[in-house]
Amino acid sequence: MQQRDAYLIVNAGSSSLKFSIFCGGSGSDLSAIVNGQISGIGTAPRFEAKDAARHVLADRSLDGVGVGAADRAAMLGFLLGWIAEELKGTRLVAAGHRVVHGGTRFAKPVRLTPAVLEELEALIPLAPLHQPHNVAAMRALAEVYPALPQVACFDTAFHQSQPWQSQTFALPRALTAEGIRRYGFHGLSYEYIAQRLPQIAPEMADARVLVCHLGSGSSLCAMRAGKSVDTTMGFTALDGLPMGTRSGVIDPGVLIYLMREKGMGADELEALLYHQSGLLGVSGLSNDMRALLDSENPHAAEAVELFCFQVAKQAAALAASMGGLDAVVFTAGVGENSAPVRTRVAEKLSWLGVAVDPAANRARAARISAAESRIPVFVIPTDEERMIASHTLGVLAESSSSIKAA
Repeated sequence: MQQRDAYLIVNAGSSSLKFSIFCGGSGSDLSAIVNGQISGIGTAPRFEAKDAARHVLADRSLDGVGVGAADRAAMLGFLLGWIAEELKGTRLVAAGHRVVHGGTRFAKPVRLTPAVLEELEALIPLAPLHQPHNVAAMRALAEVYPALPQVACFDTAFHQSQPWQSQTFALPRALTAEGIRRYGFHGLSYEYIAQRLPQIAPEMADARVLVCHLGSGSSLCAMRAGKSVDTTMGFTALDGLPMGTRSGVIDPGVLIYLMREKGMGADELEALLYHQSGLLGVSGLSNDMRALLDSENPHAAEAVELFCFQVAKQAAALAASMGGLDAVVFTAGVGENSAPVRTRVAEKLSWLGVAVDPAANRARAARISAAESRIPVFVIPTDEERMIASHTLGVLAESSSSIKAA
């Protein structure tokens, strides 16, 4: 039996390790054959996997297989063993990782080396809630499978095409030179949309497009001809829109006030802004948009209204960054699945010529704009994992070509 090449795609967080397995010989025919996660890291780890048809392949605790609650290397070792046993006929040839921060150094995906790992660890202060877990997964995988090539794909890389004024804070130049600047995130999602939109609507290839990546983490991106011009997230993934539990944009004076008058330190501020604010903080109920839309509590309604208000407000600012607006795209968990949120945002952007067709919107059609809308509106499911798989394939091909040339 001829073996298929398989690529392990990893998205590592603090308490979960999400993974996908792709097969295929080129970016155009890549197909996801397995999706899953190891959840409960640090407490009670559990392994789950489903095939492309969403049939359950595995759902079990890892407590009984010699895997410690926080032992990532053992967890990845278990995953590799499961792949070898359950996916016979496939040959694992590489792993691709989502890495939140690439700093100014990494403008494209890169093959992992000890030197690259050190550079990624040096960026931990810029993304303390994400980067350590990204790096830990790469180190753990190298420990259990040192011969497996690994590729790092960066959420910040897509935004390096932005003009200097989109990247720069009005701070002393010495601080800017140290790396205190706007980086932007969700870049792998935006890159996928930049490639997918012209396939759906070829006339949009050179357009000025506002992409609304709305989910537990939310941001907007202004794209011109498929390149990032501006985005709402900045130095960290905390800036911009209010999110599930994150505050989004806030007057820096509020932080000074909380430090002076409330005696709050850095750790308390971090917990407040990252974990206690956003939809959860305003509603006092939940960070889940579905629960808030279903609730009759007035605070839930206010949380939804504030979210949609800020999406529209910041969308208008990004339209100015592009010098106009030719299309709007909704993507990610809320953007793809919440017709009420799309309706409210569109209503608030009606002065720009945005209008959605109610039936198409409810059906989550690819194009949901009304016939009278001057601005076409699309709903495009994002696929960051496919983007990482494609990049992994590309980096391996470049490495192979370099070796042959040498």
